[in-house]
Amino acid sequence: MELEELFARHGVKPTANRLLIARELQEAGRPLSMTELEMRLETIDKSNVFRALSAFRDAHLVHALEDTGDGVRYELCHSHHEDDDDDVHVHFYCTRCHRTYCLEDTPVPPVKVPEGYEVECVSYLVKGVCPECR
Repeated sequence: MELEELFARHGVKPTANRLLIARELQEAGRPLSMTELEMRLETIDKSNVFRALSAFRDAHLVHALEDTGDGVRYELCHSHHEDDDDDVHVHFYCTRCHRTYCLEDTPVPPVKVPEGYEVECVSYLVKGVCPECR
């Protein structure tokens, strides 16, 4: 799917900086931290990266993953509906290289919570050693 189409589906205005940031997330092939994005996009200042990621989060254009590495990592969300996210999958955090990988073919198992609880999102993180570090 083209980024402009993805932006339109999520109601995000496709500015030049936002397109560059989204393209970097798309091409990385794994979730990136804000620091990693800043290093890859030296021409965009930190505040613009932060504002774009905030807009993406508000529009459900990115998933924000908390891992044990350097905080929050971001990946593009290809789901088309904010209440029924069909793009939820397991993530793998490598304890050696400190990278987080998408295991897109591994769905998050259903979780039943006690009555009275309301689930807003599910994050499933597996920790270990990636094939590259083994």
